[in-house]
Amino acid sequence: MRGIETQVRKIRRRVFKEIASLAYYSEDLIDDMEALPYKIINYSESTYRESVYRERAIVRERLRLAMGMSLRPENVPVHVTQGLEESNIDEKYYEPPLMQVIPSACNACPVNEYEVTNRCMGCTAHPCNEVCPKGAITMVNGKSHIDQEKCIKCGKCKAVCPYDAISHQVRPCAAACGVGAIKSDDADRAVIDNDLCVSCGQCMVSCPFGAIADKSQIFQLIRAMQSGRKIIAQVAPAFAGQFGPKVTADMLKTALKELGFADVYETAIGADMGAMAEAEHYVHEVATGNLPFLLTSCCPSWSMLAKKYFPETISNISNELTPMVATARVIKKQHPDASVVFIGPCASKKLEASRRTVRSDVDFVITFEELAGMFEAKGILLEEMQALDEMKDATGAGRGYGVAGGVASAIEDCIREYYPDVDVNIEHAESLSECKKMLMLAKVGKKNGCLIEGMACPGGCVAGAGTNIPVPQAAKEVGKFKAAAKHKLPDREVTEEN
Repeated sequence: MRGIETQVRKIRRRVFKEIASLAYYSEDLIDDMEALPYKIINYSESTYRESVYRERAIVRERLRLAMGMSLRPENVPVHVTQGLEESNIDEKYYEPPLMQVIPSACNACPVNEYEVTNRCMGCTAHPCNEVCPKGAITMVNGKSHIDQEKCIKCGKCKAVCPYDAISHQVRPCAAACGVGAIKSDDADRAVIDNDLCVSCGQCMVSCPFGAIADKSQIFQLIRAMQSGRKIIAQVAPAFAGQFGPKVTADMLKTALKELGFADVYETAIGADMGAMAEAEHYVHEVATGNLPFLLTSCCPSWSMLAKKYFPETISNISNELTPMVATARVIKKQHPDASVVFIGPCASKKLEASRRTVRSDVDFVITFEELAGMFEAKGILLEEMQALDEMKDATGAGRGYGVAGGVASAIEDCIREYYPDVDVNIEHAESLSECKKMLMLAKVGKKNGCLIEGMACPGGCVAGAGTNIPVPQAAKEVGKFKAAAKHKLPDREVTEEN
């Protein structure tokens, strides 16, 4: 479903565009926001839900989240614009929970259920019945039937069916969550256990009903730009290809300046710094035996996973700044009067930026998807943009951070270049479930001597929840952007000076 222009994506993008338009053009914020559900759902008969009233109710909650507000309670009368004035400011940090399930949008999908489909041939052998350990399968009207009260969800019936007639129904959001954070409420709708959630956003992009959404800062960012503050953007390397196959890095930089940003930096600058620092850390700590293994720190959800579920590995997580924070500090060192916005593919970066230790460095975080809404609201056509600027800040090593394996590869290349006598062992895991397996192996001593990269999203940053294009296409574009870098590796002395 990733990268397909579904109705869910269209509505989500439309909401971002309309919230940006509110900030740019509205003269009566409350009335204009009240009118938005009717502007977005402007037809009389529902297309995808049972009624337009439900569709508008869902859009209202999406609009609140896009304004940085929380969902309204279902059992208390709260106006859709309540809290709007508190959000009509030029500085607002994300308040957890970041990811929220919109109850009216959730379809209460089966949690875990095996069901016989119409492909059942009612065969004489009836192997599904023979292998069922609980006698849950009988013949009804010549077809197999599963008694859900007796079924223990072992899946043996599905495995032996010669016609593939038994379907395993699971919640797409739960299947995408590697930490079991998706639970059920009293109405069997999905809810997120925030004590377990690591805010990767994979549940959000996997829900075919668009029932999960995250909060946005685009309104507050635009307000900050309108206030006259100097706002400098840094863009994550995964931006390559996200705004169209004809849109080059130089065109995007010019477009961002036209949008109102004072300047644009590559977040890969901070990645270059991190690659060198973690290479040195590996050489002096892991290769010497002082530390059994080293975990990379650039993916917030990976770090959060380790800290929440494997606290004994905390001392093994690199204490180097993430590329976002490192780049922000470079920007603020050069421009002390500037505010910094990180533009990337990642939902969990929003919570990273809200930490007290990071707030003074990164002022805003938006995704590529949200930025596309801002461009659309301003009528900026990127494919027609004439490039007046050049994106030339980072090396190929830092730009490679955008794909799975890219972080470990960059660190390995730095070690081999600057510490040629040191042997390096590299491991990487992508998706939370694979990251958990990797951390379990590391915990029991199976990965000693290794540098371990973890990425919460399958495919790496290019698969983040705020991206616009299919993951394989995005990975290919990042590869081309990496290859176009003037230098392959960061200069050791220059990186240390930064």
